[in-house]
Amino acid sequence: MTATTPPVSSLEETQTPPRPAASGLSTRLDVLDRLVALGEGRVDQSLMDDAAALLARAGERLRLSGEHTVVALAGGTGSGKSSLFNAVCGLELSPTGLRRPMTSSAHACVWGLGGAGPLLDWLEIESRHRYARASALDGEGQVGSLQGLVLLDLPDHDSIRAAHLAEVDKYVSVADLIVWVLDPQKYADFAVHRRYFEQLAGHTGVTLIILNQIDRLEPEEVTECVKDLRRLLEAEGMGGPTILTTSAKAGTGVEGFREVLADAVAARQARLDRLVADIDRLVKRFEGQYGADEPAEKVDDRRAATLVEALADAAGVPAVAESMESAYSLRALDYVGWPVGRLAVRMHSDPLRRMRLGELRQELRAAFTTPVNAQQAHVDNALQEVTEGVVEGLPPSWQRSVREAGRSKAEQLPEALGSALREAVPSFNQIPAWWWIVRAWQYILIAASILGLVWLGGVVAYGVLKLGHAPLGILGDTGVIPYVCLLIVCTLGLGAFTSSAARNVIALSASRHSERLEGRMREGITISARTLVLEPVERELAVYRTFREELSTAIDPLVH
Repeated sequence: MTATTPPVSSLEETQTPPRPAASGLSTRLDVLDRLVALGEGRVDQSLMDDAAALLARAGERLRLSGEHTVVALAGGTGSGKSSLFNAVCGLELSPTGLRRPMTSSAHACVWGLGGAGPLLDWLEIESRHRYARASALDGEGQVGSLQGLVLLDLPDHDSIRAAHLAEVDKYVSVADLIVWVLDPQKYADFAVHRRYFEQLAGHTGVTLIILNQIDRLEPEEVTECVKDLRRLLEAEGMGGPTILTTSAKAGTGVEGFREVLADAVAARQARLDRLVADIDRLVKRFEGQYGADEPAEKVDDRRAATLVEALADAAGVPAVAESMESAYSLRALDYVGWPVGRLAVRMHSDPLRRMRLGELRQELRAAFTTPVNAQQAHVDNALQEVTEGVVEGLPPSWQRSVREAGRSKAEQLPEALGSALREAVPSFNQIPAWWWIVRAWQYILIAASILGLVWLGGVVAYGVLKLGHAPLGILGDTGVIPYVCLLIVCTLGLGAFTSSAARNVIALSASRHSERLEGRMREGITISARTLVLEPVERELAVYRTFREELSTAIDPLVH
């Protein structure tokens, strides 16, 4: 029974119009390359691997012959794929039959060998399965119409051998034009629709569907099959698929198929359209990395200040400042305290004071000579808090990368905080000038008191007790005794008053000294926080902004 081919949409009516984006393929590949570079280590690794593989394949295909169009015939067992391959070639090049499988390796028939060798090597077609068409073997006008065609006959996609299935997958992913040969009995086979047609959504322009073996159907049955097949394909995302009907056995529709191939070869556009379709499909997977909200450019001042405050608390800045205030007070009292009082203290040892000084020295020595032993929990909380505000609205993978950037130099924080404290603290040997002045004044008063006591002793010895002749008149004059006593009392009182006033000044100076010291330590911690935390976060945000801009270009190339 021979059935006539029912009318189907012509290639011009059903195939996706030529894409202007194909002319900008190089630009789109450059954008994709930048996306891969920006997303490496940040975006899902499987997506990065697929993008890198596409870039590599596109580069290799574009370097190879642009004069040839690679067309792969794919189909299941018994669909007549190899018979159709032989019919187009005009020779029995590929084995046919009902045995499963018949085609065990891809066969290639080439019209025009010039420059095809490297392309066939890249396709990994075995030498014994390469065939060339020459004018002596073709009918009138056939060679010219198909010049530049590389027609592949693939193993069955439903083969029981895993190696055959892998080979089909490989060639379906690299062919410029994919031709699926289906038969009326298995055109709705779940395996081919699920494994291939659902994955080829968006590849309608480089996919051709052939319903073969129509000689087994009545004309109205052919029309019904084509209608049902189109419904299935469109439901799977292949809008406006090109469907041809053929009978390789009866020769029906074969010439129409050859004409379609001739048009594709003459246009020399299939390889570009295939790469553009692959890029479109891949870019759709990137769309989940495009956040709807415009990302922040930097960490806001409030969160930055909160980070500095948290790091300062974790480093113990308030405690260090308090210790320095106490150390300042104790050292100042050693210099400007009333010597008489210091002598009394030395004669009556104060163990609490010695303990306090020892603890201060140990605490300060540890703070200024080693990395700060900051509370890790406080640091972790501070690092988490500083990124929470800026990651809102970012895709999950970029939220993770921004958080990781904030923690990328966390191990350097203890040493950096310790350095900030050490650089802020002045040398322990520094002594303010006013301490020396007060100390000198107090020793002058002590000298005056001692002189008064010597004078008073001389007057008592020579003027009162008449122990001998006074060497000086003032030493024998008992009338000066009240004045000498007044001098001694005044110098001692003035010394005590100076010591009391100095204590008040010391308290005020120690407080100011502590405040200045704490300010310098916080300045150092601010620098460390910006260098080790804020700048890495802001650099990561800048990378995301660039990635987002590049992705916007890739998603909508016609606008950009």
